[in-house]
Amino acid sequence: MIKQTCTTLAAALCCFAAEAASPDEVQVATKRLLTNDSDQEQTSRLPFTRKLHAWGVVVGSLPASMEAAGVPPAAMTEALQALATAIDSERDVKGGDLFWVQYEQEYTVEGDPIGIGRVLWAELRTAAKGAVAIHRFRIGKSNVEPFWLATGHSTETASVHMPLDRSRITSGFGLRADPFDQRISAARTNEAVRVTPSGKPKPTNSLDKGSSVAAVEARAMKMRAGAGPTPLGLSMGLSAVPSRGATAQSGAAARAIPRRGTLVMHHGIDFAAELGTAVHAAADGVVTGVAPNAGYGNWIEIEHEEKLSTRYGHLLSFAPGIEPGLRVRKGDLIGFVGNTGRSTGPHLHFELWSNGKPINPVTHPSMNPPHLSGGELERFREVVGRNLAEAQREGKPK
Repeated sequence: MIKQTCTTLAAALCCFAAEAASPDEVQVATKRLLTNDSDQEQTSRLPFTRKLHAWGVVVGSLPASMEAAGVPPAAMTEALQALATAIDSERDVKGGDLFWVQYEQEYTVEGDPIGIGRVLWAELRTAAKGAVAIHRFRIGKSNVEPFWLATGHSTETASVHMPLDRSRITSGFGLRADPFDQRISAARTNEAVRVTPSGKPKPTNSLDKGSSVAAVEARAMKMRAGAGPTPLGLSMGLSAVPSRGATAQSGAAARAIPRRGTLVMHHGIDFAAELGTAVHAAADGVVTGVAPNAGYGNWIEIEHEEKLSTRYGHLLSFAPGIEPGLRVRKGDLIGFVGNTGRSTGPHLHFELWSNGKPINPVTHPSMNPPHLSGGELERFREVVGRNLAEAQREGKPK
């Protein structure tokens, strides 16, 4: 076994260890040498793989510190993305935090690297978040070997994200009492929706061309103190259900304002947020609706892959440029939290639809990354144990 030690500015301590080629690799190399190719061709096709370790102390940024410790930057890209699902490298990783990386690199017989290398597992020890580790693991007969957190949770991001950066769910999916049966403030505002001479509702707070996000935020600040409930319009796609049980109605009856004392089907979830809070696209997709929509108030609909769609209701206004046909990316700004339509206060109503039916966003797989269980979890724990034992043999700091 070959070892090399070095000290750098961005990594106070780093160490590398390379293992000899495995018997299988030697056998493959021997077979290649028995071919009729020229010596030069044989040499160029005689790769071997080394398993390398690097560790150090963060000085400056994490990527720069890892590069200074000898980890090829291109090899770290996937690992840094995986770590980012559990820790914010800019906010939570500080100078003095420790890192450990194990990666493999293929070489020619002359010692020249082939390709960019591949990180096998990595660990961060931070003062802010403690230890965070990722390990490669293949499920069953899968052709891919992605990273998993040491807890068994996937580092793959959910295909659909929550539309607010920070939020609190105030009303879940399913049957609930009609919010308008509850006592509401006498202070009301009729700014949410106004009716034009044509009879079609028009959002009073939509952004005109040239309006800026800052202008929306300024207007929202003025409105927050006095914004009361706005029970205008019809319902937000609710289905009235008699309180003694019966199935949800549909059609015109479903869109009528529920009678007092009834339960209603809430087709989405509500997030508490201040007026003017930025609303983001939950996933990549194409905008299919941007308009006042009865009880939804100012409303946006986006179609996504796999027959999924998302809806955003009660918006104060739409982001500049948002219109039907526009392709958006996950996280793009699409609007601002408001109190338009049939709403008892500022919040965002968010719906997730699959195959034309509303589903619970909180429990749907598209919003929840996978996690290991059963036998797969036990096998993964064995892999983690072997990785840690090997790291200790190589002198990994405790």
